[in-house]
Amino acid sequence: MSGSAREQVARLLALTPYLQARGGVPLATVAADFGVKPEQIVKDLKVLWMCGLPGLGPEDLVEIDFEAFEDDPDGVVRIANAEFLSRPIRLGSSEASALIVALRALREGSADESRAVVDRTLAKLEEAATDGAAAPVEVHLPETRTPEKDTAATLAQAIEDDRQVRLDYYVPTRDESTSRVVDPIAVLSAEGHGYLDAWCHLVEGRRLFRLSRVESVTVLDQPRQAADVPPRDLSAGLFEPGPDDVPARIHLAPGYRWVADYYPVVSAVEGGDGGLDVDLLVSDPRWLVRLALRLAPGVTVLAPPDLAARTGELAGRALGLYPDDVD
Repeated sequence: MSGSAREQVARLLALTPYLQARGGVPLATVAADFGVKPEQIVKDLKVLWMCGLPGLGPEDLVEIDFEAFEDDPDGVVRIANAEFLSRPIRLGSSEASALIVALRALREGSADESRAVVDRTLAKLEEAATDGAAAPVEVHLPETRTPEKDTAATLAQAIEDDRQVRLDYYVPTRDESTSRVVDPIAVLSAEGHGYLDAWCHLVEGRRLFRLSRVESVTVLDQPRQAADVPPRDLSAGLFEPGPDDVPARIHLAPGYRWVADYYPVVSAVEGGDGGLDVDLLVSDPRWLVRLALRLAPGVTVLAPPDLAARTGELAGRALGLYPDDVD
């Protein structure tokens, strides 16, 4: 669903109780209260006009008198036959049973950290259905094996047996696969993904490997050299700066402020144009150059100077590939 569609759905959900509570409101007032143009409110009401109870006959749909306001911003907006939207939703026995079955199936395939949420939802639904609306249901699904689960199981066994492993690992920042020997420390989960915390003998440093990027695992006969290292605590996030990281500063244009939320940053200050000046630590400067080129002109590298110059040079070369008559 696009951003504009999501915004319209949110408006529609708020628009109905808003109009029901007030009886009638001038179109211009409705638009001002919702922060959009009157024309957008008219479009929203045309969608709402086609909503109603199952059957969707004329007597089932929401009633709106468009002639009262469509060509007059001072005209009054009123809706009728929408009382059902203010009533609590009641589930039938088949609907409640279907929800319970779906939730229990979802629970069987969920990660441990997600099961608590499913369990709370199930408890509330089953409590609401104690009047017999839904019969008790048990769901048992065979365990689904995936390459990532197999990788996690192999690594967990290597840790238990105190063995090194060889990983074939895809590095997205360089778009290449590498083979490396590591001492596995722990298999972890964070932000919906699985990770291997390990000491990497290729770079002689501790690294976090995303399991979905592990192409193959081979358990070796050699014992781990980093067997007594405690696992990382990922409760504060995945980002952990290294001693060789390069400090950099970028400017984000107003429409690109989201970058500061998507990537780990050290600090961010307001820029004069409504954007942000962001400081961050970069383990691979080439990644930052690619990011700036991909999001140009929304992201500008300010420091270090050599990285800013390199980015500008590559951007100039890219622009030089276009004919002069292309805007």
